[in-house]
Amino acid sequence: MLKDQLPQVKVALPGPKTQALQERRSKANPSAIRCIYPVAMKRAEGAMIEDLDGNYILDWIGGVGVLNIGHCHPEVVEAVKEQSEKYFHGMFNIVTHEGYVALAEKLNEIVPVKGSEKKTFFANSGAEADENAVKLARAYTKRPNVIVFSGAFHGRTLLTMSMTSKKAYAKGMGPFPDGIYRAEYPYLYRAEKEMNQEEMLAFYKQKIEKVFEEASPANEVAAIVLEPLQGEGGFVPAPVAWVKMLRDICDKEGILLIADEVQTGFCRTGRMFATNYWAEAGVYPDIVATAKSIAGGVPLSAITASAEIMESAPAGTIGGTYGGNALACAASLKVIEIMERDNLAERAQEIGSIVTERYSKWMKESPYIGDIRGLGAMIGIEFVKNKATKEPYPEMVNYLIEECTSHGLIIENAGTYGNVVRFLAPLVITDEQLEAGLSIMESAINKFSAQ
Repeated sequence: MLKDQLPQVKVALPGPKTQALQERRSKANPSAIRCIYPVAMKRAEGAMIEDLDGNYILDWIGGVGVLNIGHCHPEVVEAVKEQSEKYFHGMFNIVTHEGYVALAEKLNEIVPVKGSEKKTFFANSGAEADENAVKLARAYTKRPNVIVFSGAFHGRTLLTMSMTSKKAYAKGMGPFPDGIYRAEYPYLYRAEKEMNQEEMLAFYKQKIEKVFEEASPANEVAAIVLEPLQGEGGFVPAPVAWVKMLRDICDKEGILLIADEVQTGFCRTGRMFATNYWAEAGVYPDIVATAKSIAGGVPLSAITASAEIMESAPAGTIGGTYGGNALACAASLKVIEIMERDNLAERAQEIGSIVTERYSKWMKESPYIGDIRGLGAMIGIEFVKNKATKEPYPEMVNYLIEECTSHGLIIENAGTYGNVVRFLAPLVITDEQLEAGLSIMESAINKFSAQ
């Protein structure tokens, strides 16, 4: 079966059939939707893709975190088929369908947000979830402004482009909405100096206070929005002690704390949600936005908050045509069932341990690996030209991407400088596939170093 195959390149990439489709793509689709991978999918299962030319490609990107449960999980396929024979769609603003209600009930049960009574509604993408979370915060607090962080990625809508730090994603798209202000995220590997925890908290608290002083008074801030582990920013985990400090500031100033769990949610970090780590330390966000792996590849996102916050939204301001589509809800219910039943959060921890151990070995041997970090099976490895200066080495990462792809492994970069390789392999990857991928990447690193 494809899901058990190991990577194998039979025809040099791109093969003739892939190249033909890519030529059609270049004529039919905008080049701004950039794709550097010479891979065209024929079918996919688990962590494997078969391309149009019969090559077997190991997927360490998973649709950028969408496929924690893997490609085409048979039980999810069956759940969608079963639902499709009843009805595809019924807009939730018009009619009620059970899948939407049942999925909301499930998320209300498992998402760690403040409040004893929770409510959930659905959208289609991570950007929509983040934007709706901001809507709720503004509705509840009656305040206009939002604080986000350096390194943040929240989407490509007009509001979320403004919230996103890297302006390469917003080039030529202004003017942008007002009321978005940025503080410094604790990217400790690249901090101005080494700090103990007490010094770190004081340093980054000052950064928030500077926003209050120079950009928006605290009493005009509706929400502070953060990723528990930054994705596009370079797989940088938020220290839980810093999150606790943010929670204290929010409580003191009447600000809501929003967790963007679009990429971190659904077992990726070794918990069902990264905010479960916060909860274990007694810290809860007010609103959680989720998407990506929520439905195994069917478009869906969710916004979960306390009933009090949720009921502050005026009628007509939330909801939408496809949000909570019946097929997506059926997929998501099955995805969560499988994740809980098969202990995929524990599997994420196992995978993360194997990958981190191997990365750590490389780090000792290579002059180009500056940092390894992450949670569970969401791991970043940062490449630098010099460990002392920490000068980013995006050229090496670009080489690794090309070299690994040519041997049947697709990996992706991240980080402000494009010098981090992110690990997002499906959590159903086999041990043999994981070892094959690590061997390909190790060979690529050694080949680069030898040059």
